[in-house]
Amino acid sequence: MTARILARIAVFAALTAGLGLLGSFTVGGVVPITLQTLGVMLAGAVLGPWRGAASMALLILGVALGLPLLAGGRGGLGVFVSPTAGYLIGWLVAPIVIGLIVGRRPLWWRVALGSVIGGILVIYLFGIPVQAWFTQLTIGETIITSLVFLPGDLIKVAIATVVTMGLYRAYPRAFERAPRAAHSN
Repeated sequence: MTARILARIAVFAALTAGLGLLGSFTVGGVVPITLQTLGVMLAGAVLGPWRGAASMALLILGVALGLPLLAGGRGGLGVFVSPTAGYLIGWLVAPIVIGLIVGRRPLWWRVALGSVIGGILVIYLFGIPVQAWFTQLTIGETIITSLVFLPGDLIKVAIATVVTMGLYRAYPRAFERAPRAAHSN
């Protein structure tokens, strides 16, 4: 990996952490509503599947080391034995799914579709069972309580789509998946 690739991975980890600084709130549950999943969606759409996942792995490593990178200044190993643990695992998988759906050249509908499937469904797929286990609710009850996330997540999909497409128009090189080959004359 080049220094440029590593820097881009670090930037998206920092962006996602920064989106947690904007705060969070809880509505009838134990998992906070944050903007951090917007960072997950953007990492997958812009960096692609593997670099996007690497950016989330870097963020989660920082959390595991105790850095307060999650909403509300949370960090440390305790977050991995809490109702939010499954959502963090989903953050590792979501960029892979998003990046694979978006592909090398983003189109608005692929960014939106990838963000819905990866950034919502995949994260819920990992998050809801773990949340249910910790809260001792049924999966059905946890799904119902998790519906509070859906409107905000759909807004994040729209924002991720607009931002990704704007970035692609302004700076298509940001979406390069492989370093340019040197041309010799």
